[in-house]
Amino acid sequence: MEKVLRRNISNIFFMSFFQNAMIVTAVFVPLMQRHGLSMTEVLQTQSWFALVVAFSEVPSGYLADIWGRKNTITAGAFLCVMAFLYLIIADSFFDFLVYEFIIAIGISLNSGADLALLYDSQGLLNKTGNSKNHVDSNRHISRLVSIEGLGGGVAALLAGVLTMFSLDWVLWAQALIGIMSLFFATQLVEAPRQISTANHRDNIQQVGIAIFDNPLVLWTGLAIIIFSLSALYSFWLYQKYWELQSIPVYWFGYIWAAFCGVRGISAHFANSFERWLGLKRLFILIAAMPIIGFIGMGSVGGWLGIALGLAFPLSRGISLVVFYAALNKRLNAEFRATVNSLVSLGTRGIFIVTGPLLGMMVDRQGVQNSLLILAALFVPLFTLVLFFLSKKIARDKLKLKVALELNG
Repeated sequence: MEKVLRRNISNIFFMSFFQNAMIVTAVFVPLMQRHGLSMTEVLQTQSWFALVVAFSEVPSGYLADIWGRKNTITAGAFLCVMAFLYLIIADSFFDFLVYEFIIAIGISLNSGADLALLYDSQGLLNKTGNSKNHVDSNRHISRLVSIEGLGGGVAALLAGVLTMFSLDWVLWAQALIGIMSLFFATQLVEAPRQISTANHRDNIQQVGIAIFDNPLVLWTGLAIIIFSLSALYSFWLYQKYWELQSIPVYWFGYIWAAFCGVRGISAHFANSFERWLGLKRLFILIAAMPIIGFIGMGSVGGWLGIALGLAFPLSRGISLVVFYAALNKRLNAEFRATVNSLVSLGTRGIFIVTGPLLGMMVDRQGVQNSLLILAALFVPLFTLVLFFLSKKIARDKLKLKVALELNG
């Protein structure tokens, strides 16, 4: 069993690499514009994607907890392959909506389940008493986010090469990569765990208790949602911004590779940053970086503006590791996938409404003015969520200290 569980962790890392090797990401806006879509329509497709995810995210996480992580992950990987194959023949706004529908369900089936299976597998290994099997789960999250960045970076470099020939080559390569992700998904094994035998109503009640009975879990989840939104908005403005700087499309892949590389490196050193800076200074860093990115890109053009945009992945890599580690170590294995899916739902749910509004703002106000408006919006949001999160952390530490003194 130990060997199987260790192989499970490796297969999750390989699967994650190929899942995040999204070649189309680096050129998706030019791809849709090639078929006549405006920025408003581009963001409408993403709002539709968020809507489908919103309806399937939590049921899929719950399904992973009840039906099994491997089954939902494999089903999701299969649907992603079908979506990539459909994208090859997509030629209209409606076709892109169909693509987003299929891939949204595929991604939602995997969302939360991969992280839950990773935690389940390592948790069982840590209980064996074999020292070589014992690894801090936080380190696995750091590795997972780094591998996601590596996958995105390699895919972006490949996109830069393939785009020099044809955008169609990018689509065929994406389908092949999706098949590789499906292969590693089929190699996963369900980690033995306690599966709830209660009725669905009682299970939902337990999920609510897991979130709302622990304010630290609630505010950590809110922090993930707010920071994920800032990353999502900036992502959909990158390519339009690069286009306005007269950057050739075949350069998009190389620039996106640099962004993915920064995210991967910052994720790799996230735990070290936390030790060096302490939580208070780390929170200031991860909040300041996106604001620098919004203001920098909104105020400066050319390569300097593009370079300032690297502040986004720097913050993203660190915040993903720190916040998701803090969230998952406070959750029981029984409904871990469901809670992770609820957090993702929060991000997608807000984007359903705000995505098209962002697209209209870009069409009317321009990219750079939109970036400055986003900076003004996120300053108070970051301040609010990190203020209350810091208070909950301080209160949690105080409770632990008092408990230790009483038992000491």
